[in-house]
Amino acid sequence: MRGLASALYSVVIAVWVGGMLAIGFIAAPVLFGQLADRSVAGNLAGSMFTVVSWVGLVCGGYLILFVAFMQRRGAIRSTVFWIVLLMLILTVIGHFGVQPVMAQLQADALPSRIMESALRDRFTTWHRLSTALYLIQVLLGIVLVVLQEQGRKP
Repeated sequence: MRGLASALYSVVIAVWVGGMLAIGFIAAPVLFGQLADRSVAGNLAGSMFTVVSWVGLVCGGYLILFVAFMQRRGAIRSTVFWIVLLMLILTVIGHFGVQPVMAQLQADALPSRIMESALRDRFTTWHRLSTALYLIQVLLGIVLVVLQEQGRKP
């Protein structure tokens, strides 16, 4: 059973970090590059980022439990524990904090599109914050993958 949990640990890291990289650095740029309507591209990208957030919540939850089970009281001294916890916190902030603000700004801009409204600058600021949080999360995820590659599992 421990071998299965350990294998699942590796798969969960791959799914979470791979998903963030695929959506953030492949799918979203392709959408904006290929779709003439940036609003449609933004809505589709937003939907994909929502899915990645939910995947992150599930994956982060599993990883925290795995580290806690493997390390017991030593979990709080584990680098992996703190990286995963920070990634999870960033996911929560982005999904439940920043994204609702951006969605409300879009709703407030109706019937105009957000980038054609008076709320454009506020939306841009929140979008930059969202991007920064996501980038930090991706960088932490890469560190997590490197630690795993070096055999530094919890």
